[in-house]
Amino acid sequence: MNAAARADSFDILIVGGGAAGVGVAASLLRRQTDLKIAIVEPSDKHYYQPAWTLVGGGAYDIQKTVRPTASVIPQGATWIRARVAGFAPHSDCVQLDDGRELGYRQLIVCPGLELRWDQVDGLEATLGKHGVTSNYRFDLAPYTWQLVRSTPAGRALFTQPPMPIKCAGAPQKALYLACDHWRRKGLLERIDVEFNVAGPVLFGVAAFVPSLMKYIERYDTKLALNSNLVAVDGPNRIASFDVKDADGKVSRVDKPFHMLHVVPPQTAPGFIRASALANAGGWCEVDPATLQHPRYPNVFGLGDVTSTPNAKTAAAVRKQIVVVAHNILAVRNGQRMPARYDGYGACPLTVENGKVVLAEFGYDGKLLPTFPLDPTVPRRLAWQMKTVLMPWLYWNGMLKGREWLTRTNAI
Repeated sequence: MNAAARADSFDILIVGGGAAGVGVAASLLRRQTDLKIAIVEPSDKHYYQPAWTLVGGGAYDIQKTVRPTASVIPQGATWIRARVAGFAPHSDCVQLDDGRELGYRQLIVCPGLELRWDQVDGLEATLGKHGVTSNYRFDLAPYTWQLVRSTPAGRALFTQPPMPIKCAGAPQKALYLACDHWRRKGLLERIDVEFNVAGPVLFGVAAFVPSLMKYIERYDTKLALNSNLVAVDGPNRIASFDVKDADGKVSRVDKPFHMLHVVPPQTAPGFIRASALANAGGWCEVDPATLQHPRYPNVFGLGDVTSTPNAKTAAAVRKQIVVVAHNILAVRNGQRMPARYDGYGACPLTVENGKVVLAEFGYDGKLLPTFPLDPTVPRRLAWQMKTVLMPWLYWNGMLKGREWLTRTNAI
């Protein structure tokens, strides 16, 4: 039987019920209310992850970042609470881990990425204790703030793994908010702060580096480039790094700490990496402009799981949703795809409590500011946007299919 003719098949099947999956379902149903859409999502909780760095800096309530998944599923969409086991794109179906198969006419792949705590030896066993924390997990962001408040002196290490990761600015946001707190309390001169970055630069878009370096210097932070965290001994409070020198030689360096904020390596989920949808790097392969799969024209992808070389942020998803909604409906109707994604992403860099550098950029680092202001300047207005406006727009706009400030380019 053709998958699209089965009772458990859908006009559009969406894998992933995070920001991308819920948002694109809502946008599609606003355009065409009779679509039979299902969202496959195993978690019963939906998180607003961009606020977790604020939680770790004592500037946001963690409980405001979570809601029941059932409350955000768009009216008219079916929520299938299950995990995906695999894809059969040649027969237009998705296999679930409970043995079921779901058919589709069009497939949207957006399960997000996977946090690979396991790729740092000893890390999982010590998370949430021994001074080891991460704003990349709901249950650990409050522990970050607990550590910041209770550290009167000592050594604080912050890490950033190899790219790509979700929200490339988040590792240094944790550092800036912690240092700003210590500075305001008169403690900063007693704390040895170090930022270990696996790559060769502080930030991937060069235009923002001078502004950020001013804060690195203001907080008297040691910037350790080409320094990648590979192991953590929590009980003895030792972090081990592979450090590359100017000649490319790598050596292992052990660093003691009182507080360690870790950002884990990140990959596409295993069921994506092992599938026919993946590229050589394991990401869901899509055309960077249309977000259509190059080998399966009825498959689209968006969000953190895709192969597009943009910043993996919620702001990127907000623009991608509109591109996919336009283009997938065009394909359904046998029409030319009308929308193009320009790589837009935004990273509101919280350089201190009350000020943000609102970094907005697209493919090849092209600056794409929403407002006619110098985007490299820290602003209080951008802090209000980050802490008040953006969360409201997320819950009441993006997840409801309201496409404010999401103009896309025509092909």
